[in-house]
Amino acid sequence: MSDLTNQDDEHGFDAGTAPQQNQELMEIAELSKKGYQFLKENRVGDAERNFRQIIEKDAENNYALVGLGDAARKRGAHRDAVDHYKKCLIYHPGNNYALFGLADCYKALNQYQKAIEIWEQYLLHDNKNITVLTRIADAYRKVRDFRKSKAIYLRVLEMEMDNPYALIGLGHLHYDFKEYRDALHYWQRMVHAQGDAVDIRVLTSIGNCYRKLKQFDMGVPYFEKALNKEPENFYALFGLADCHRGVGEPQKSLDYWNRILDRDPRNKVILTRAGDAYRSMEDYVNASDYYERALNIEFDVYAVLGLATISRLQGKVTDAIESLRRLVQNDGKNYRLHLELATCYLAIGEKRMAEETLHDFQRLGIRNSQILDLLAKIQHQ
Repeated sequence: MSDLTNQDDEHGFDAGTAPQQNQELMEIAELSKKGYQFLKENRVGDAERNFRQIIEKDAENNYALVGLGDAARKRGAHRDAVDHYKKCLIYHPGNNYALFGLADCYKALNQYQKAIEIWEQYLLHDNKNITVLTRIADAYRKVRDFRKSKAIYLRVLEMEMDNPYALIGLGHLHYDFKEYRDALHYWQRMVHAQGDAVDIRVLTSIGNCYRKLKQFDMGVPYFEKALNKEPENFYALFGLADCHRGVGEPQKSLDYWNRILDRDPRNKVILTRAGDAYRSMEDYVNASDYYERALNIEFDVYAVLGLATISRLQGKVTDAIESLRRLVQNDGKNYRLHLELATCYLAIGEKRMAEETLHDFQRLGIRNSQILDLLAKIQHQ
């Protein structure tokens, strides 16, 4: 017995070590398994307790470090998550889960260039990962690198035709660069591929493209489909209201503005839009009431503009001019203020002052077709 003990000592071997290690490994595995189950169940605190118990036993455990990062990310503590993922990568360079989590954290922190660098490291291990490729393309879109973003989205579509994330991304990319017809092409591909199951945000995005193209009648069906899916969706209600305004149907637009106000009565932007609709219908009492309600919430240049326009239409042109001149001093680049002020001067026969108001706007170096049209009209009178 003593000889055996001596032999064990000579080789640095304790007969009790192996079973102890096995027991500890089993405990760690069980804690890890339960920790990730807690994460799935959104029991973040319980998950963190499990992972910290693992760290006490094994400070470099990759499952626990990634788990702590994932838990912090679920709590929205992205900077804490970054620390955990980075620590994991010190001990386990190239750990895919740590790289993926770290890149997502940088994205959430709006540090897109850092996110791109991490995802590109990830691609060294897995260069056909569509999820990572679309994330890189999204990040390039956020930093407005049109060429790289589009190239990666198209690469994804070569790998998987009609990949929804690539199609959505391409739509947003072209929309961001005001290429509305190209944006429509990609979003409509999604509608063709997914039919009635298409995401409501795709429908409202298509509607918004038609709004930007001033093809308001074309946008209406898409906003209506969106509203059928979600009857109180703000973007669908807003889109329909604006489209009906665009085709000269103020009463219909008012119905939708008021539906938004039923849920959000202190939305000053919508109050001014509703005021505009009443003004279009020559209901100046209700229009003034909505503009005043907006101004009671907070100053709004368009509410003041609306009240000034009503003053002009009611023959109180001097009051309107006084109000508009103050607005122009504070918001000189707003072409609508210059247009209305010029219209007021024309209403009292001050043609020279109207021209000067429009020239003042042109001196800012901003080209506007409505300003040019009114100038041409004045000069040909």
